[in-house]
Amino acid sequence: MSDWYLQQEYGVRFEWGAAGAERLAAGVACLVVVDVLSFTTSVSVAVEAGTRVHPCAWRDETASVLARDNAAELAVGRRAVTAASPWSLSPAALRRAPFTPRLVLPSPNGSAIAAAAGGSTVVAGCLRNASAVGRWLALHGYGTPQRPLAVIAAGERWPDGSLRPGLEDLLGAGAVIAALQATGGGGPLSPEAAAVRAAFTATPDAAGAVAACSSALELARSGFADDVAIAVEVDASTTVPVLTDGAFTAGTRTDGSPLDGAVHTGPVHLTPPG
Repeated sequence: MSDWYLQQEYGVRFEWGAAGAERLAAGVACLVVVDVLSFTTSVSVAVEAGTRVHPCAWRDETASVLARDNAAELAVGRRAVTAASPWSLSPAALRRAPFTPRLVLPSPNGSAIAAAAGGSTVVAGCLRNASAVGRWLALHGYGTPQRPLAVIAAGERWPDGSLRPGLEDLLGAGAVIAALQATGGGGPLSPEAAAVRAAFTATPDAAGAVAACSSALELARSGFADDVAIAVEVDASTTVPVLTDGAFTAGTRTDGSPLDGAVHTGPVHLTPPG
């Protein structure tokens, strides 16, 4: 392949899935993973509670070894939650579970993208923290031709394993890009990034659209409507999970001080009026 797919002329770029992340990662300084239902939403819930989250693509022996080596709990499947193993990919389950300092969180979509990032800084973005992520990116100078940024929408999987683009991740990615630009940072946008931002800003009720989309319907019909409700808590969180030494932890300002505090001046208005 040549380099036609790299969006090299632009400070803010956009792609889908782990394959897209692999293509763009080497040419960017920062990669934002967006997996609204539910990996990055779950990461935001866990990290704001003080848990270090170790991403892992599959719930297999690799995940068990990762948990053992890091003295971490291992998240189970949504339907496998018990009193002894209360942690799962469900953000609602994570809110109910007792605190754990370290958690291995398998996910074939969001975790796989984080693993594909190479040496880039990796951030977990979702609707819950889109404004905070946008401010953090601007604060650290990401999204310029000198420090380019790739926003990766995770999408879902069809039964044959192929990528199913998800509305929830398209709007989540658009929310992050819109929030970055609302700070006066970021740009120029690639045509792909500009289209995703436009899709978000042209949606009068992004939270309502996500709550009614196919991926949300799948979760709700499976008994996990609470996970959808948490995922559409737009700008409820000021925590920016950043992958550091193999685990997502809360990001800091450029001087190393915690991001929480005066730097937060209130959410950017991500839902257009009318």
